[in-house]
Amino acid sequence: MEVTRIEPFLSFLASVRKRTRALAACIPDDQLEWRPTPSQFSAGDLIRHIAGAERWMFVENAVGRPSIYPGHGPELAADLGACLDYMDRTHEESRALLATLTPDQIQGPCTTVAGAEVPVWLLLRVMLEHEIHHRGQLYSVLGVLGVEGPSLFGLTEDEVLAGSLPHPGLTRASGGDPG
Repeated sequence: MEVTRIEPFLSFLASVRKRTRALAACIPDDQLEWRPTPSQFSAGDLIRHIAGAERWMFVENAVGRPSIYPGHGPELAADLGACLDYMDRTHEESRALLATLTPDQIQGPCTTVAGAEVPVWLLLRVMLEHEIHHRGQLYSVLGVLGVEGPSLFGLTEDEVLAGSLPHPGLTRASGGDPG
């Protein structure tokens, strides 16, 4: 997928963020900083990282500026409400900056935080992949905590199996996916 115009990209970006935010809102406030192991991100870290990396790394680079990523610590947003506010505010700032990109700028080069020169459209695509990757981690953290998150597109695996014909030559697994 090559991004050629910013409006369709911004629409897709909003839909990706809507799903990520709905998941983030399910995190119990008292479990926000719990982490599976000392070296892994907490759910709060993940929310702050998704928000901060989008705004202060990817978007800064996309508009031709160096990264000013502030990290992902609780000093940025200490509770769930503050994390969601941080996510919403930085996302709106990101969208406003990205809305200024012309088709020529989208096709042109930018320099990533790693020093690589890539087309802006490619960096925007990587930005989406980054969020989706970390959203998967949020689903895992919630699963370990025993918290059911929203299904991604409205159906659980059991519902997809129920609406599907048997696959020729394959046996259905039992036990379904919770989300």
